[in-house]
Amino acid sequence: MGVLAQQVVAAIQSVVGDTKAGLHEPEFTSAEYRLVQDCLDSTMVSSVGEYVERFEENLAEYTGSPYVVAMSSGTAALHIALLVAGVGPDDEVLVPALSFVATANAVVYCGAIPHFIDSDTTTLGMDPGRLRDYLVETTETQKGRCVNRVTGRTVRALVPMHAYGHPLLIDEIVEIGKEFNLTIIEDAAEALGSTASGKHMGTFGDAGILSFNGNKIITTGGGGALLTGDRKLASRARHLSTTAKIPHKWKYIHDEVGFNYRMPNVNAAIGCAQLTKLSVFVERKRELYQEYKSAFSTVPGVRIFEEPEGCRSNYWLQTLILDESFEDEIDEILEETNRCGYMTRPAWIPLHKLKPYETCPKMRLEVAESLARRIINLPSSPGLMRQ
Repeated sequence: MGVLAQQVVAAIQSVVGDTKAGLHEPEFTSAEYRLVQDCLDSTMVSSVGEYVERFEENLAEYTGSPYVVAMSSGTAALHIALLVAGVGPDDEVLVPALSFVATANAVVYCGAIPHFIDSDTTTLGMDPGRLRDYLVETTETQKGRCVNRVTGRTVRALVPMHAYGHPLLIDEIVEIGKEFNLTIIEDAAEALGSTASGKHMGTFGDAGILSFNGNKIITTGGGGALLTGDRKLASRARHLSTTAKIPHKWKYIHDEVGFNYRMPNVNAAIGCAQLTKLSVFVERKRELYQEYKSAFSTVPGVRIFEEPEGCRSNYWLQTLILDESFEDEIDEILEETNRCGYMTRPAWIPLHKLKPYETCPKMRLEVAESLARRIINLPSSPGLMRQ
């Protein structure tokens, strides 16, 4: 084992102890069991039931979003958000190259084309300064539409993603959207509990989405939500995600092609219980960041990523970044940490390097590519601090 790998293992061990630690494990108590049992007893376990409405109301209160539509996954929520925003076949949608594949997949579900944007080292999200310069250079306005000069396609929307829970420079991104007539759909899948200037992520753009997958800060087992301040957009999202069914006492009337994307009541029951613990989870994870920061302060060649200035991050995944001079050691570090029982993971492969997206339009992506070679995510479960 190399020296740096040894030091990384020792630093993790000093924080989480000798027992095995997953990357991000959910935490359940009797509260979840009680609400799930109540849901089962009611027999209302599918997409209709009081827990779905309660979960939406509680999320609206927590995030400050006027409207919330609970769905079966974050990907489903992003797909619907793009559709109701008017994204359609042959449009282009600006997405980060450094993101989970679902960000690009949802664009393709609409028949549109992902257009990849580079990252900012201070936030891990889109770099607004370079994005604006790129749009000035490569697009023009035609009849109120942003048009790619090279492809001739309409650039319809912009999807900023808050990587690992850390808010990007969202105010600057929103201004770019206004300047270039782009709809803003925030991918806040990882950012529940994160804020910028006191405002919750996912509520800055025309719409935003959250994820409640099993590895997120709170979980519904599987699930997501669409956030928006637009009543009509929310109503249409709810309609499309419920198979486009028109309410009727007994008739099955569907007025367009819809999607079976609504969150089941039994999943929402789990979410209602989890949401009551969210503030505690965020505080634990912020404490965990401090512990990791201290543990790695004496390890040369690495740093723990810190929330951007003016933001309050949920620190969904604790992120270790290697100096460029040590990037060749990443595989050994991943091998040794996992061998020792500490689940670590690299960043996602940049989306433009995945086979389905190799030919998509893109700007220069040197920062995203560099970060992808140097990021290691550490065990980050909120329960680690309690242990």
